[in-house]
Amino acid sequence: MSSLPETLMNRLHDHERLTQNEGEALYDLDLFTLGREADRRRVKKHGKKVFFNSNRHINPTNICQDICKFCAFSSHRKNPNPYAMSIDEILEIAKESTALGARELHVVSAHNPNYGYQWYGEMFKTIKEALPHIHLKAMTAAEVDFLSRRFEKPYEQVLEDMLLWGVDSMPGGGAEIFDEEVRARLCGGKVSSGRWLEIHGYWHSLGKQSNATMLFGHIENRTHRIDHMLRLRELQDRYGGFNAFIPLLYQKENNFLKVERFPTGQEILKTLAISRILLDNIPHIKAYWATLGLNLAMVAQEFGADDLDGTIQKESIQSAAGSGSGHGVSKEELIFQIKDAGFIPVERDSLYNEIQIYA
Repeated sequence: MSSLPETLMNRLHDHERLTQNEGEALYDLDLFTLGREADRRRVKKHGKKVFFNSNRHINPTNICQDICKFCAFSSHRKNPNPYAMSIDEILEIAKESTALGARELHVVSAHNPNYGYQWYGEMFKTIKEALPHIHLKAMTAAEVDFLSRRFEKPYEQVLEDMLLWGVDSMPGGGAEIFDEEVRARLCGGKVSSGRWLEIHGYWHSLGKQSNATMLFGHIENRTHRIDHMLRLRELQDRYGGFNAFIPLLYQKENNFLKVERFPTGQEILKTLAISRILLDNIPHIKAYWATLGLNLAMVAQEFGADDLDGTIQKESIQSAAGSGSGHGVSKEELIFQIKDAGFIPVERDSLYNEIQIYA
């Protein structure tokens, strides 16, 4: 049974927009009531479709000038194996990936102070010249901010240069949690929440699209999560450039963040369901299998999510912290899992145009 006041339940059923306090109160609903409400919204938008794409993650370096306590990817005492790829090495991986069916290259890197500004431009232009039809999803807002500060360029110029270099869309990384007190403990020195939002807003004003993320399950609480979602909703009202919201589950191994209580499956599913309810203006909610695991990501499709991400081929960031995502998953396995759960698999491109429906 619901424990919410009747007036709030009525607002929820009428699809009225909820406030911060009302959003927090949604966590008091039992899981299945909340799931049914989120699923109604999901079905209204997407029916029984579950989206995925054929993609490859490329992480050019793990050498980073920032020290984020939750990160197991960057080279430090718990990961004493620094590396930095050359442009030729990156291009070779890109070619191999497209030969295996990748339509998107997801290029996200650490903040390596040894790479020059033009190095990024040369990398992206080299990939685009060799593979003109590949979609380049690259450069988190944290990377944009890093380049802006390191090379004393306005972030607007960095974003405009990215267009010239051939970047097609931006991933949502670097958002973590927007609350600045939590952020100071989690990733002090990295892009601020305000600047993250400004960067995505300007990218959207240029006619480009991006994703948005939220890292949860660490030292934040429910209040911080709702605040994070509502800030994204506000920005989406202004520009409409977010394709998807991706709640990223914190991975607890090999980092310096001491988290004593890991969220339960129920807490994870409630967070995904609430994101579908609150973010009425963001089309897609992604249950990112690389952090949730494929089984829980499939269950999340019943709780408001409609996307799994993709094949990935190789993943380095989450797997460094204990996720089982290191070698990706085959398209055939994704299709099987989606069908077996009673959904309709839909292969999409990076901007959610449908490529093939596997009915």
